[in-house]
Amino acid sequence: MLSSVRLLKLALPLIPTHGFTRAALAESVLALPASSQHTAPLSDTAVSALFGEGDDARRTLINAWLAEGISQMGKTPSSAPPLGQASPRPSIRDILHQRLRYNEQALQYLPEAFACLATPTSITSMMLTPLDPVPAVKHAVGIADEACCVSGDQSLQLSWYARRAALAGIYTAAELHQLASPKTAHAFLDSLLASSSKLHASVEEVGLFGGYVMKSWQGIIRSSGIF
Repeated sequence: MLSSVRLLKLALPLIPTHGFTRAALAESVLALPASSQHTAPLSDTAVSALFGEGDDARRTLINAWLAEGISQMGKTPSSAPPLGQASPRPSIRDILHQRLRYNEQALQYLPEAFACLATPTSITSMMLTPLDPVPAVKHAVGIADEACCVSGDQSLQLSWYARRAALAGIYTAAELHQLASPKTAHAFLDSLLASSSKLHASVEEVGLFGGYVMKSWQGIIRSSGIF
């Protein structure tokens, strides 16, 4: 019996050539080991049964790719520490640069992927708001939270939220810049981190950052000509 989780993992390496498409999901079955390999891609009916109808299947693949990006944060190869010593924790800077590098394999497909995630799935929701803000905020907060966890951040109470809000805003701005100018994205991220070296945010900034993240996604989507 085919496992959707297993096929999703096999579909991820196909994204650079196939994008976040149902075709990538269909062809994932061709990468199975010889003992269970198929000779033809999955039918459209099978893709729908395993991953969802229509664009829901694409959203499943996009979310799997984003989750993989989170899981890879902080896993840069490095030389082994001396015997008996723990590996040093990577810095916030290194972690965010690594996450930007993860985008590079699928950069040309990201505006459409973000648009797919932000598009409401019901007609009623679409009439109320053309773009759903939840995926954008969840994406930014997830990266900021993982960066803090991997780097060993010890912030407490309001500082915990403020630091993550600041990092989420910084990363979102860098990601938006990356889509427009990939070659200067890493320098731009460094400039943002340098100008916000304390990574503090006021209570008002914490409350407003969600709106900023959503506006950034709107800019990404509109600049791509999708809407």
